[in-house]
Amino acid sequence: MATLAIEPPQENKAKKLPIYEASTQFRNWRFSFESLAKVRGSMNAVAVAAIRKKIEADEPGSSSDIPFLTADEEVLLVKHYITMISRLSGGFKFPEEVEATGITYLKRFYLKNTVMDWHPKNIMLTALFLATKTSNAPLSLEGYTRLIPKTAPSDVLDNEFLVAQSLSFEFSVWHAHRALWGIWLDVQTLPDSTVKLSPDIYNSALSHIRASRLTDAEFVYTPSQIALAAFSLAAPEVAARWLESKNSAAHTISPNVIEEIKTLIQTQGHPTNVEAVREVDRRLRLCKNPEKVPGSKAYMAKKAAEEKKAEEKRLKKAETLQKAMDEGDPFGSEIPKSRVGLVDYEDDDDDDD
Repeated sequence: MATLAIEPPQENKAKKLPIYEASTQFRNWRFSFESLAKVRGSMNAVAVAAIRKKIEADEPGSSSDIPFLTADEEVLLVKHYITMISRLSGGFKFPEEVEATGITYLKRFYLKNTVMDWHPKNIMLTALFLATKTSNAPLSLEGYTRLIPKTAPSDVLDNEFLVAQSLSFEFSVWHAHRALWGIWLDVQTLPDSTVKLSPDIYNSALSHIRASRLTDAEFVYTPSQIALAAFSLAAPEVAARWLESKNSAAHTISPNVIEEIKTLIQTQGHPTNVEAVREVDRRLRLCKNPEKVPGSKAYMAKKAAEEKKAEEKRLKKAETLQKAMDEGDPFGSEIPKSRVGLVDYEDDDDDDD
């Protein structure tokens, strides 16, 4: 009798992606500095043109003297509200994860929207509240707004879908502070280490991670690169030894990239000038989208159009329901008494003959 030859299963030779490279963050939220500037510049130009058109429709010739914000000024204002998220997080004693996630949500939102449409003061509150939910540190809406002056639950809730939609419902974030913790644990296993690893080193590195959130580092570099740069600022010799132990023919971390990030953190990772922010905010009041300003002609016209559309939808629904009632039972036709199932119990023929 012939035997069947069973061939061993073929190994899948396709290279597996690292987990981070399979994430939505890697696929959809990474840029070069040049492409990031292009995205912001293009969005700003489109917003200015659209707002100018709306202002002109309301009062012809009135937009010529309006000092519209530049893309860099928009970034400055958003950066200021990043620091406000940190203050709020400290007041609520939120975990590091919540603060970092809220900041990322705010920054991502303004890659899809302009401050001339949506003021960061309002979006910041929603971004942070959304982060408490996605980071598994939930807080009731009433408990959240009760501790924030002049804030009603509706101020947070009204923008929640807008923020989620702007994030493309991609809520997962890979953070540098998590990568830093991994490095911190790993350096303690380095052989022949002569450096005493004080907790102060870790805390110093974490402070540099927090400073990096005020920059565009997370849009350009990986979390592990940012973490290593922050650790190198805190303990350069230990970071160099760790990097040497990890570099191999298959995996290489460029020291030049780490130096770029260190420079970025040191030059841009600091709070904004308050007076500069006040000036931008003052001008924002003059160039804000009139459709977002309650009481303006553009706002009233938009509301009227929305109400008209909603009324048309209601009338169409009522018309459809009335038609169904005129043509028959609105709850559906009567269920037939005789239904054919898997077994016909009316068939009493047991083949007795």
